[in-house]
Amino acid sequence: MPSPAPDPAVLDADVEAVLAGARALVAVAAHSVAGAGESLTLPQLRALMILATRGPASLSELADELGVHPSNATRACDRLVAAQLVDRRENPADRRHLLLDLTADGRALIDGVVARRRAEVARILRHMPPLHRRALGRALAEFAAAAGEPRSSELWTLGWVG
Repeated sequence: MPSPAPDPAVLDADVEAVLAGARALVAVAAHSVAGAGESLTLPQLRALMILATRGPASLSELADELGVHPSNATRACDRLVAAQLVDRRENPADRRHLLLDLTADGRALIDGVVARRRAEVARILRHMPPLHRRALGRALAEFAAAAGEPRSSELWTLGWVG
């Protein structure tokens, strides 16, 4: 059963509070990526994130996840292979397609991004009183449930994982 319609002024204040929180989370995400110390483009980072969470993938699978034409995915992957962040190998299940996977350096880069992101969120949460921290956790869980589960392609668009 839906909740009764909120007072417009209260809803507006709530919207502003959520947007402020969203800006803070976007800043956390941006800082975690900037700390990678690599000159990666957002599409390259997205490709690494997909491979980190999905495992090895063919070029066409990766292009589909990225929502780009395979030629664009090829260029991004060529640069990642040259940077020794991604490895191309023969697919034992289908020799017509190569598999792309993270190298140890690629995994370390992504693990560093995720670790920085988690550490920054933890730092922020430590500055909050425990009661507010728990209330925020519950409120964000409710917010996520009300929003619906985002498609993986939406998360990769922002390089968000973990």
